[in-house]
Amino acid sequence: MMPAMPSPDTRPILVVDDDPKIVALVRTYLERERYPVITAGDGRAAIRAIEEDDPRLVVLDLMLPEIDGMAVIRRARASGDTPILVLSARGSVGDRILGLSEGADDYLPKPFSPAELVVRVRSILRRVESAAAPASPPLLVLGDLELDAARHQARVAGAPVALTALEVRLLEALLLADGRVLDRDALLDVLYGHGEGDVTDRAIDVYVKRLREKLGDDPAAPRFVATVRGAGYRAAGPVERRERPA
Repeated sequence: MMPAMPSPDTRPILVVDDDPKIVALVRTYLERERYPVITAGDGRAAIRAIEEDDPRLVVLDLMLPEIDGMAVIRRARASGDTPILVLSARGSVGDRILGLSEGADDYLPKPFSPAELVVRVRSILRRVESAAAPASPPLLVLGDLELDAARHQARVAGAPVALTALEVRLLEALLLADGRVLDRDALLDVLYGHGEGDVTDRAIDVYVKRLREKLGDDPAAPRFVATVRGAGYRAAGPVERRERPA
């Protein structure tokens, strides 16, 4: 069977690792799938490449010279929403949750299967590009929160809020449920699909915490995301669906 062709987006995938053998391996497998690839060997070079080359996706090791991978994720998230796949020997559940909570889209521990890496890359790009595809979903409004998921835009009291692609999907799922409680397994399915993502349901609590912080939502008196103890999460009030502006 022929490999799936990548979409016409010609931006490169950035591979960041200080081990030349890992870089060469990842590059070989991605280029077989016809993805253009650029590389960086340390955190400083990675940040420069993210800012100057606008990569389509970043495959990022965490243990880097100059600036570590977590700092690279934070810097990338401060300036944009480039998808990030963490590739690291730090494979404990705690490390995975930390990487994902900082804004990574997926986490693949070393040693890894190059074929699985390609599948993860395809999956991330499919999710991101599907979210960015032309569509006309409604503008979701809860109090002074507005979410335009198709345009990856959120506002609170008219002020823009920078959310990652994962956070947009999480918030959209809660708002579309319109008061119905979503348990952690259901939210994991929304974020990763059935069986995707090497994360536990505890990660949902981390994602919700970060989402609340960005929205300025107090969990003790929630305006947007309410906790239903022992069950999951729901929108904290009635959600209005409006026509998206042209």
